[in-house]
Parts: sequence; C-alpha cells; structure tokens
Amino acid sequence: MTEYDPKTGQAIAITPIVRRITAPNPSPMTYHGTNTYIIGAADGDIAIVDPGPDHDDHLQAILTATDGPDRISHIFVTHAHLDHSPLARRLSQISGAPIYAFGPAKAGQSATMQALETAGYRGGGEGIDQAFVPDITLTDQQIIGAKGWTIHAHHTPGHMANHMCFQLDDMVFSGDHIMGWATSMVSPPDGDLTQFLASCAKLQSHTWSLMLPGHGDVIRSPNARIDELITHRKSREAQIIAALETAPATAWELANQIYHDVDPKLLGAASRNVLSHCISLSERGTVQYDNPLNADSIFRISTN
Repeated sequence: MTEYDPKTGQAIAITPIVRRITAPNPSPMTYHGTNTYIIGAADGDIAIVDPGPDHDDHLQAILTATDGPDRISHIFVTHAHLDHSPLARRLSQISGAPIYAFGPAKAGQSATMQALETAGYRGGGEGIDQAFVPDITLTDQQIIGAKGWTIHAHHTPGHMANHMCFQLDDMVFSGDHIMGWATSMVSPPDGDLTQFLASCAKLQSHTWSLMLPGHGDVIRSPNARIDELITHRKSREAQIIAALETAPATAWELANQIYHDVDPKLLGAASRNVLSHCISLSERGTVQYDNPLNADSIFRISTN
C-alpha cells in the first residue's frame, strides 16, 4: 500500500472540476480507503460520488471541501456496499440533496443469483448496506444534467447487482467494477461473473481518458486496464476447465487445486471466486452441475 499517497481526508484535484477525498477506512478490501469524488466548479452545482462509510471525520472533510452543505445538489452512489453508501443518507439530510442510484442492494440481481441465495448461500462479500434506498432511481443510460456538468449513468452489474458507473465527459467513475490496484471481487450471490464480463464489454465499447475508481489511484489507461482484467478472468477460466477435465469437483476443491500457494485463510474467498466462474461457465454451456445450485454443487465438463 505504498503505490501513491492518497492524502487521506484532503481534497485532491484530479481535473479542474473533479476532486478526490479518501476516507479513513484502509483495509485489505478497501486499499487506502474509499474514494469520494466531488464534481463541480466554484460557480456551479456540486455533486458527490460515493460519500463512503458513515464516518464523522469523512463527513466533515466533504463539507469543508464543498464550502458547506448548501453547495451540494446531487449525491451519486455506485453501489450499496458498506464502504460506499452509508454516509449518503446523513449527507442528504444535511444538504437536502437527493441520492441517485440504480436501486437498493438487490436491484438488478440475476435469476441465477436469486436462486442461489434462496438455497441458503449468502455472505462472503464486503458487507451490504441493507438499508440503502436512493431518493431517485436511475435507469441504464440515463443522463442527469446540472450547472457545470452532465452525468451519464451506466448500469454495470457484476461486482454487485445495483452497481453503476458514472460518465463525466470522457472520464468514468468506476466504483468497484474496475480498479487499478486489484481485481474486483465477484462473490455470489451478491456478485455475478456473467454480468461482470458483460459490463466490462459495455465499458470497453467507449474510449476513456481517465477512470476514477472507488479505491486506489486514477487509472490513466482505462481501456488497457479493462483488457487486462478480461484476460485475467479468461486465464482463471482456463485453469478451472483444465482441472475439471481431470475430474469433476466442487468450487472448494477447485480452489484448493488452483490457489495452491494462497494463504489458507483466503481459500474461502478463493472458492467463491471459483464458484462465480463455474456458474458463468455453466451459463455458457461449458460446464454443468446437478440442480439445485448450491455451495456443494459438483461441476463437470458439459457433455451436451
């Protein structure tokens, strides 16, 4: 965690109308902390992207950087994880600005993930903000205009069902979908790899100048980074297919084979990642399993 200095709690200028404040919540899951972005010039409307965790010091840092609550006109939330959305409600109450997002945490969840959750497979992610409800529900490709800027909303499920990326000119606030310091966690049933890959392809159809992620530094070659992540996922798929060509296995067994050099404490997360790949491969007809889908499902190369 020495790649760059986030200057936690300070408003750092990224462009003439975008600043970043990193929240004081560093961890293995959040890197240096959650990035909150401030959009707007001195004579225009101010928008906040991802207010972050419910932390008093971070709230004060946002208010100080925006010259008080009266300047804030819009609050955008990429997704309802506890390190991104909880402070939105307090900030909204103080400023009067409405909260914009795709919907509550489960909005956009695929039928496959709904069935997996119904079967009792839950948890394992970064902590869901179950109370999160936006004031204004956004649709995919919706445009929100204000004095000094225009936001173009892109629904990008995968890391989480209600995940959105927000486009500002040729820049994109990518939340946890694309980051530079790590690959995004895709942990069923909150995350869905089929959706994730489709969202990557959707973002890759644009040419971006900058990507502003929810954690870590600015990504200055966004399209190349998306390519890297897609290649990484395909490589992991190839490992899973090779293992299943030897013998059928559960996600846990596959994780133990593939992640042979990982800390045993991380095998739980690794098995969830493998499960997400197995489900995605099954949806494309490459592998199969006996219904119902659950944590103990045995996956095998498809004979169809």
